[in-house]
Amino acid sequence: MRESQASQFMTKTNRLVVLRHGESTFNIENKFCGWHDAPLSEFGIQEALTVAIPAILQSQLEFDVVYTSVLSRSRQTAELILSKTNCAYVPIKEDWRLCERHYGNLTGHNKRDIANQHGEDQVQEWRRGYDGIPPPIEENNRYYYTIWSNPIYDVIPPGQFPFSESLHMCVDRVKPVWTEVKQEVLKGSRVLMCVHGTVARALVQHIEGISNEGIEKVNIPNCVPRVYEFDLNTGGLVGAAINLGDPEYIRRKTAQVAAIGD
Repeated sequence: MRESQASQFMTKTNRLVVLRHGESTFNIENKFCGWHDAPLSEFGIQEALTVAIPAILQSQLEFDVVYTSVLSRSRQTAELILSKTNCAYVPIKEDWRLCERHYGNLTGHNKRDIANQHGEDQVQEWRRGYDGIPPPIEENNRYYYTIWSNPIYDVIPPGQFPFSESLHMCVDRVKPVWTEVKQEVLKGSRVLMCVHGTVARALVQHIEGISNEGIEKVNIPNCVPRVYEFDLNTGGLVGAAINLGDPEYIRRKTAQVAAIGD
């Protein structure tokens, strides 16, 4: 009887995992990638295998559904994780609204070269400022037609295809997806969201209620699982987010993401 009574007052919770995909071929070249469908680099594959997967296995995390964008680096990371955790049967839901923010005409350019041309303050405003919008992509950008004609974007409703986006615009684009995912989490589904750097930041703002100024300072390293626990009765967070993995590795990689690079 006492055990039965006690169980009525135990907090029932469920976990959500947010994870940035592994390093892409554009990441390794320090280029703005955005909506260009760059695949994982060899190092990015190894990040999934040696950083994300061991952390997930050690924490005994299991999933009922995985959300990705329509971009291959997002899906590829998710598939690696599922295949190596004996969860290949878990469905993957792709959603264009979870694509990385569109970096406009910066797409394909080296970040250091752009900083040398426009100044570091301007580049950091484009990269980290909440309302900083890069110049819209132009037809003379070598990736303009590659992006525009990519069939993965055929699902986008008319008038919603961006030519450049700020962090704020990405936050707004992600919000309805997050609303859907949270409903799944609160119904008990164990969800992994394998997304992109800016999308992960957008989710962090929605989940944690961080201010517009505060989210500008948040940086998400590749392949480090970020775990949230939700109270299924109240829908609120239980404690703070937990980043799984070696703290020194996470610190070093977070600083690397924040920097403009060489």
